[in-house]
Amino acid sequence: MSSIIETTGTPINGYAPDFELPGVDQEVHHLARYLEKFRAIGVVFMCNHCPYVHLYLDRLKKLQADFDDRAVTLIGINANDCNQHPDDSFEKMKIFAADNQLNFPYIRDVAQDVAQSFGASKTPEVFLLDKDGRLRYRGLIDDNADDAAAVQVSYLQSAIDQLLKDEPVEPSITEAIGCSVKWRL
Repeated sequence: MSSIIETTGTPINGYAPDFELPGVDQEVHHLARYLEKFRAIGVVFMCNHCPYVHLYLDRLKKLQADFDDRAVTLIGINANDCNQHPDDSFEKMKIFAADNQLNFPYIRDVAQDVAQSFGASKTPEVFLLDKDGRLRYRGLIDDNADDAAAVQVSYLQSAIDQLLKDEPVEPSITEAIGCSVKWRL
């Protein structure tokens, strides 16, 4: 399945798939509404149980806080099959968001079609969109999952900075590391 997804996902400079998905805040989240309000949207495929997501949570919250006043938002999307991983259920997502004091929306892709359309394969994996909904960067958050203090390259932060300056995003693709997306069987 992952090889199919990698070849059929959203290409760099391609338009991201629109979505309407439920959030832990009891709201329905529409990508189109975010595009009306924000200059950059970082879609982060994540889940509750992945140790890599846990390693990156504080960094993601810091990025959101740092860019909050610059028309940038992150959106966490959990597409994992909760039949295989009950810790990734919608109810557990609500607890996870509250316990971790997420400062960005956390939404559920139970049908997994949004994750498939993007071409997500890992958690966490980031897809940075411009204000027109075009994909400008995909991949890693930074180059050191294990140690925030040892990060040499902050790929997502750099991509956001370049996007806000109307510069080409380089690199536009990095290879995400983390847990695999848990596709329905």
